[in-house]
Amino acid sequence: MTVEATPPVDLDAVDLSDRDWWAGPPERKYATFAALRRERPFAFFDEPVMPMIPVGPGYWAVTRYADVEAISSQPPVFCSGRGAVSIADMPADLHEFYGSLISMDDPRHAKIRRIVSKTFSPRMLEQTLDSVHAVVDDVLARARRTAQERDGAIDVVADIAAPIPLRVICDMMGVPEESRAAVLEQSNVILSGGDPDLVEDADDPVSAFLTAGVELAGLMERLAAERLERPRDDLTTALVATEVDGERLTHQEIASFFILLLVAGNETTRTAISQGVLTLHEHPDQRARWRADPGLDRTAVEEIVRWVSPVTWMRRTATRDGEVGGHRFAAGDKFLLFYAAANRDPAVFRDPEDLDLAREPNPHVGFGSKGPHFCLGAHLARRELAVTFRALFDQLPDLQVTGEPDRLRSSFVNGLKRLPARLTGAG
Repeated sequence: MTVEATPPVDLDAVDLSDRDWWAGPPERKYATFAALRRERPFAFFDEPVMPMIPVGPGYWAVTRYADVEAISSQPPVFCSGRGAVSIADMPADLHEFYGSLISMDDPRHAKIRRIVSKTFSPRMLEQTLDSVHAVVDDVLARARRTAQERDGAIDVVADIAAPIPLRVICDMMGVPEESRAAVLEQSNVILSGGDPDLVEDADDPVSAFLTAGVELAGLMERLAAERLERPRDDLTTALVATEVDGERLTHQEIASFFILLLVAGNETTRTAISQGVLTLHEHPDQRARWRADPGLDRTAVEEIVRWVSPVTWMRRTATRDGEVGGHRFAAGDKFLLFYAAANRDPAVFRDPEDLDLAREPNPHVGFGSKGPHFCLGAHLARRELAVTFRALFDQLPDLQVTGEPDRLRSSFVNGLKRLPARLTGAG
């Protein structure tokens, strides 16, 4: 179904703060974005009600590509330090703890990013990129064995999409095997948006969110302390040891950066893989085209990221009064930059509701918009996606989606909780 085929959207009945709305059909979501771009490019919404958190003043939903770019490129006017990954206003230390670099402004942002960037040496990056092939091959081999034990049935999320980026990040950081199941569980809670399937106490998601963060931070602080005593050839050792202008990261800053990796490097890549498999199932001609032509790997990955938009939005807050895109705003106003809407703006993308794996140029904002907060791990994510889909074509050509996806009830991550599939040669 295309956006044009959907019924007209009653924007007065739309509430982007309603978590359940986001678990609905994607056609409705994109039709709503199209209507907002045309009629209310700066639409105001009340903030979601959450236990233990005072309801804030509301926010402006930004849906046009040009406005997302304009706001992203003016960090002195539209800051991140008051919260980039949360609609609600929380204490500054919590914003930074859960958002790390994403929820910082200069000069602190520049300092931390310089230290972190220095750890991503050419040797470290090449070592990580080389490991992606081994991880993907092993995960797909395990998925084949799982299918053989289940009469061909697998879950694309649990058996393919989740383990690949998690293993890459944990290998990179040197997280021990016995801790990885807990890392997956706690990262799911942080990104759940309060989804009752992923949060044990759905009536108190804030406490679950805080507890998950504390447990992940504790793991990484212990790991950082161990690396000071016994260095290893991993990213945690590099983060502990790297110094820029006489400054090093504290153990808490390393823990915060690890949480960011789980958000930006684990969850988003997982979403791109699982939603990408679903997308190719829904567009079999495009799947056949990509499978037959490895030369499409680069542009196809970019189109999957544009189409899926794993992170739906990021927040910015106005530091002073002003105007953007014809919209007057006041100091303290909140803006949610809807990347998923900007990525289908017809002012930028020809036929944006068509999946075109050869699309070029493709200036999507799936890794964030221009400015200081562009995704530090975009190169690694692209490699993971290219390797994964090429391996799926070559090693699991009999993979078939067999049922409807179970969508995450979250406005922030366009995730899938489950995607039933079958390996027809394993039944």
